[in-house]
Amino acid sequence: MAKLIALTLLGMGLALFRNHQSSYQTRLNALREVQPVELPNCNLVKGIETGSEDLEILPNGLAFISSGLKYPGIKSFNPNSPGKILLMDLNEEDPTVLELGITGSKFDVSSFNPHGISTFTDEDNAMYLLVVNHPDAKSTVELFKFQEEEKLLLHLKTIRHKLLPNLNDIVAVGPEHFYGTNDHYFLDPYLRSWEIYLGLAWSYVVYYSPSEVRVVAEGFDFANGINISPDGKYVYIAELLAHKIHVYEKHANWTLTPLKSLDFNTLVDNISVDPETGDLWVGCHPNGMKIFFYDSENPPASEVLRIQNILTEPKVTQVYAENGTVLQGSTVASVYKGKLLIGTVFHKALYCEL
Repeated sequence: MAKLIALTLLGMGLALFRNHQSSYQTRLNALREVQPVELPNCNLVKGIETGSEDLEILPNGLAFISSGLKYPGIKSFNPNSPGKILLMDLNEEDPTVLELGITGSKFDVSSFNPHGISTFTDEDNAMYLLVVNHPDAKSTVELFKFQEEEKLLLHLKTIRHKLLPNLNDIVAVGPEHFYGTNDHYFLDPYLRSWEIYLGLAWSYVVYYSPSEVRVVAEGFDFANGINISPDGKYVYIAELLAHKIHVYEKHANWTLTPLKSLDFNTLVDNISVDPETGDLWVGCHPNGMKIFFYDSENPPASEVLRIQNILTEPKVTQVYAENGTVLQGSTVASVYKGKLLIGTVFHKALYCEL
């Protein structure tokens, strides 16, 4: 009898394991291969070799790029060097990148590990850059003031909070105010791996201000990119392993109400919003298995989607797709005057004409 019970339990355990394994592969889109969608006149950006995980283009054509991310379980081509913020002027004929110097006596440049970024310009035209940072595998938000003439970032403040344990991306709604995505619930690496494998969907979004911090949306299977509509009325959240983008209505008290969700056949990462049209531009991973289990002989592909009319009748266009021979692991894409800039989690960056 005892053997029969043990065999039954073993069979149940194996069935449960297979179900989770199948679900895990589905959530990672493990079987998808991309068909190339090319753009004219694409060039790799000189000076970017170790990632361009997030980027933001200002209305004047200056682009900030976070580079050198070290993220648990993800490939890094330069794991022993600190990350950096790069500046690129898209008004130039053949734009190159410049590493921005960082000033501020209390900021440790040697442990800088930048992830998601967002900018905010105040009524005096002072420009602030907010950067998700992972020093020593922790999560902080670093607040910088951009000094354009000197090409420097002046470090003003480090933000830490218990509700910001696993930050991925942020969108600034004030100089020290933002919405941020936590892509995991657990801090412990072992528990984080099980959280992802089992698809617990416990990650969440937080609103932060100096006077108030609270969870405003939850129940995500790896909350990732986040951004806001040009009129400030709607917040967009990418749910990486559910292959969804969610639209939330933002209220005057900073709470969020879910409005709708869009499904995709790809892992949606960072979201950029065209300030003129309101279109969403999304960097995507067609096959997440290749991102989390890197193989140089079979590298991760890249894909860029454009979403028009997301609030009414959404139109989704696959603008760019490539199997990894040129660009590996696209995370973000943004447009400026007919040009498209595509960033990656650990690889290069590509600049194309649309």
